[in-house]
Amino acid sequence: MVLNQASLKRDGVQDYVSLRTSAIVLSLYTLFILGFFLVTPVVTFEIWQALFANIFMKVFTLLALLSIAVHTRIGLWQVLTDYVKSASTRAVLQFFLYALAFGYVAVGLFVLWGA
Repeated sequence: MVLNQASLKRDGVQDYVSLRTSAIVLSLYTLFILGFFLVTPVVTFEIWQALFANIFMKVFTLLALLSIAVHTRIGLWQVLTDYVKSASTRAVLQFFLYALAFGYVAVGLFVLWGA
């Protein structure tokens, strides 16, 4: 009997759907930000602050941050399990890279909701 301990009771379909959903959210967020820069001739601090003061923008940014976390977690797991064969090296790399990704998301949440 083969046990997959790395999946944490997830399966490939859930990873596939989560990865594609997070990619769609990140693509929409990127297109929105690019569109904002294209239609706004001069972006000042006040305009940028007003954009992020809107609750819908904060929620959209929160979704993007959570999508980054999901996308990073699944992507790193796939890449590391494919290319790092030593289990102990893979565990150390996963720990540090997941901690780094968590730090990025935490700082993003602090900047978004803390200010």
